[in-house]
Amino acid sequence: MNIEKILSHCDHTLLAVDAKWEDIKQICDDGMKYKTASVCIPASYVKQAAEYVEGKLAICTVIGFPNGYSTSEVKAFEAKNAVENGADEIDMVINVGWAKDGKFDEILNEIKLVKAACCGKILKVIIETCLLSDEEKIEMCRVVTESGADFIKTSTGFSKGGATREDIALFAKHIGSGVKMKAAGGIRSFEDAEDYLALGCERLGTSAIVKLVKNQEVTGY
Repeated sequence: MNIEKILSHCDHTLLAVDAKWEDIKQICDDGMKYKTASVCIPASYVKQAAEYVEGKLAICTVIGFPNGYSTSEVKAFEAKNAVENGADEIDMVINVGWAKDGKFDEILNEIKLVKAACCGKILKVIIETCLLSDEEKIEMCRVVTESGADFIKTSTGFSKGGATREDIALFAKHIGSGVKMKAAGGIRSFEDAEDYLALGCERLGTSAIVKLVKNQEVTGY
């Protein structure tokens, strides 16, 4: 798979706590230059970034991030506010505690509420796979499918683990036909990216792939 194809599936991500505008501006420049699927940035920079890229690049942000235990109403407000500020895509974190409690109806209702607040923009649902059993992951595949969300996503990258090939294979068996998959967390090589795309992922949440491309340009390898 060529590098351009891989880049076109990458949500070029910067969610560091100490990210400043100069850092956000740089990943926006990189996203436009390398034609990534989007840049995924903190909500506080969405408006500034959307104005900066002038429609040349999709802006993605996260809500309920990274722990997912904001109330449903707060998550819906975050999503609506982000869209009003220019976000094209929203990545929300589920309430993992509800999943552990078996409150899947509550999670379903929350995702539907957030989806409505997205006003037609893309919604990706982060289920934090490293904290769930396989049975809970399978149940979340059902919930995300029924919710009308666009994507199921493995991880925030801020918990105990990130994406695994096994989890993506499990998703592929249990999600509905209208749901796409995003792997995030720990994707650090072209080989990783190729593997996840071959398994059926439509998006990859990573900061490493663009860095690898830029390093190749500098070194000539």
